Amino acid sequence: MSGGSLDVSKAGNALWLVKVPKYVADKWDNAPGSLDVGKIKVTNTPGKRPDISLHLSEAVLCLEGEKNNEPIPKSFKLDVSHFTSQTMVALSEQRMSYNPDAVVQETDKLAILGKISQKLECRPIGDQVYMDLKKQAIRKAHIPTRQVQKLDKVVQNFKPISDHKHNIEYNEKKKSEGKKARDDKDAVMAMLFKAFEKHQYYNIKDLVTLTKQPVVYLKEILKEVCNYNLKHPHKNMWELKPEYRHYKEQEDNETNK
Repeated sequence: MSGGSLDVSKAGNALWLVKVPKYVADKWDNAPGSLDVGKIKVTNTPGKRPDISLHLSEAVLCLEGEKNNEPIPKSFKLDVSHFTSQTMVALSEQRMSYNPDAVVQETDKLAILGKISQKLECRPIGDQVYMDLKKQAIRKAHIPTRQVQKLDKVVQNFKPISDHKHNIEYNEKKKSEGKKARDDKDAVMAMLFKAFEKHQYYNIKDLVTLTKQPVVYLKEILKEVCNYNLKHPHKNMWELKPEYRHYKEQEDNETNK
């Protein structure tokens, strides 16, 4: 087999896909590779479907699991279901170690072990060992994951706080400044005309302070009655449009004199 290719020499093998309970899978995971984990027995009866059963070896039953050392059933019935419109295969992967001295590194090797012909599911035989195992599982399921613990003194690490410092500062600032509410448009225009009687030019910040109006709302009104200067010496400042200037006629009269 060359590197990077798929070995299909065993693709014609017929394989069984067997689903086993988790406690059986845990036992098998802890078993050495050379250990006999069990045997499958097939009993043929004329006119009936084959009777298939799985019997775990005593060596596997004696293995200690990582999470559960309770006795588990030894014998299981295997219920068979055939594949009709689905194709499944079993793949094996052999990971190659990295060799820094090699000119060409070997790639991981993939091989098809065979085609799944039947799907089988383990069904434990209801003996006393199985019934005891189920009782233990039900008992564990009723143990609450969270428990109430009585504390004799305050634990500072978990002491709750009513609010965080930055939230308190923000709320106090917001409360002191107050929320700007829109006044009637005519009232705002009156405030603007009064302000422009004192000065010819204003920046937006000063007009917001004088009128106490939201910036967006104030700019809508300013665009109707004012011009925005883009050139020096009054760049970025607002000035009344000529038709609204109260000082225009006075300046013309002074010039004519």
